[in-house]
Amino acid sequence: MSSNKKMGLTQLTILVAVNMMGSGIIMLPANLAQVGAISMLSWAVTAVGSMCIAYAFAQCGFFCSRSGGMSAYAEEAHGKSAFFLCSYTYFISLAIANVAIALTCVGYAAEFIPWLSASPINTCIGTIAILMITCAANFGGPSLTGKIAGVTVWGVIIPVAGLSVIGWFWFDFDTFKMAWNPHNLSMGNAVSSSIALTLWAFLGMESACANSDAVENPKKNVPLACLFGTAGAAVVYILSTGVMQGIVPNAELALSTSPFGLVFAHMFNPTVGMIVTVLAVIACIGSLLGWQFTIAQVSKAASDANLFPSIFSKVTKNDAPIVGMLIITAAECVFSLMTISPNLSKQFEAVVNLAVFTNVVPYILALSGLIVIMRKAQVTAAVYKRNLIITMVAITYSFYGLYAAGTEAVFWGALVTVAGYVFYGFKAYEFERKSIEPSIVPSINDEHMPTAIA
Repeated sequence: MSSNKKMGLTQLTILVAVNMMGSGIIMLPANLAQVGAISMLSWAVTAVGSMCIAYAFAQCGFFCSRSGGMSAYAEEAHGKSAFFLCSYTYFISLAIANVAIALTCVGYAAEFIPWLSASPINTCIGTIAILMITCAANFGGPSLTGKIAGVTVWGVIIPVAGLSVIGWFWFDFDTFKMAWNPHNLSMGNAVSSSIALTLWAFLGMESACANSDAVENPKKNVPLACLFGTAGAAVVYILSTGVMQGIVPNAELALSTSPFGLVFAHMFNPTVGMIVTVLAVIACIGSLLGWQFTIAQVSKAASDANLFPSIFSKVTKNDAPIVGMLIITAAECVFSLMTISPNLSKQFEAVVNLAVFTNVVPYILALSGLIVIMRKAQVTAAVYKRNLIITMVAITYSFYGLYAAGTEAVFWGALVTVAGYVFYGFKAYEFERKSIEPSIVPSINDEHMPTAIA
């Protein structure tokens, strides 16, 4: 690709910010309002931690040219089992994240279909229906999926970014002051109570450095774009959720299933609020459509690499891995049933916490790989020291994210992660066999093979 066709720093920064500002933000204001406006402090903590994570991943990409992304970085430090575990937990996190997106869609759709939020069972039925519909919509192949998702995501970005700018004309300081700390929480408890929710909005930053070949001066521009793009998204997140707390009374906001529709109804009129709500539903469906196909492709790639069962590799003439999609959607439906809660907001928070845990595990595995990667690349002492400091901040924040996800999420996430090692046991021999010369692989009947223990 010629240099005049490559992206510059500004273009890449915008791309990074847009990639993160998807449907993950639009349910958060209601959940954060349950803590109070003091939860905005967690945005600042998450912004710093996320920028460190994004920067460290950019450095991994520069000094490790292997394909495989986070899984490859993890293998550099921890071996083939880490490659599998990283792929496996990332796959699980995407499946859980899809449930959270579907719940967001149900929450906003409930504004004009009240039945969806009438009971936990109704919410679950609606969530499963959306998962199944978006799965079936991908059966035709990838030709339209990416285009639809790329257009519909603006149904979220425009209202969120727009509110950050124009919302201040309706901002009332007294309303914000009353919303600051309604439960009289300490600063530490307030931040910990909402850190997993804010981290959820930044998940996906690891994809920021995926296309460094299409960037001018990538060694300089990709890390800067990761930092600036993450910071830009953080500014929009802080401004939009902050101004909302000064427009809508805290108690009303905390109970809402469509907070952005609610705030635009307060600013203008119910019709405008309903338009924003409809845009949000369309954006969620488009986002989920893309992610349903993406997770099917992730599982297919893992299957092609002999990490997942071969059934995930089967595709139709339209290049759609339908069988894999159906298996994944069935698993997502099970997650929906497992996380049924008294109300939609509680169910959303439970799903987000579990998604954060399973996503941060591969983060930590991959980030720790940078230490080995830099040694292999023989970077200068100054670069090693700088990157090590940033990586340790990123890892420390990641552990804080695991802690803040809560006891239940850590419990179930740990069970899911440990189960990965069991699954790897069925594949480990194949990987080991490929790394040994055939001439020295012992026969199954070799007299020197150890006998089985009864």
